[in-house]
Amino acid sequence: MKKTTVHLPEEREVRLDAESSATGVRKAELIRRSIALPLDSAERQKRARELPVFDSGRSRTPDEMDDSVHEHIKQRTARR
Repeated sequence: MKKTTVHLPEEREVRLDAESSATGVRKAELIRRSIALPLDSAERQKRARELPVFDSGRSRTPDEMDDSVHEHIKQRTARR
């Protein structure tokens, strides 16, 4: 494990001390748990996300897709 320093507002430090005393869990462990929650959740969301799949109704060649993208960009630029 690697040691790091965390700066907390005084009110949070007081609440952390109280939680540690009430639960018997060391402050360092409470901090580790607090950091792990959002990180683990974010990792699960990244893995669970699938790429969108859709059917345009017809196949297009890469050149046709390029032309379509360029046309779209021209239209958006013209609106500005």
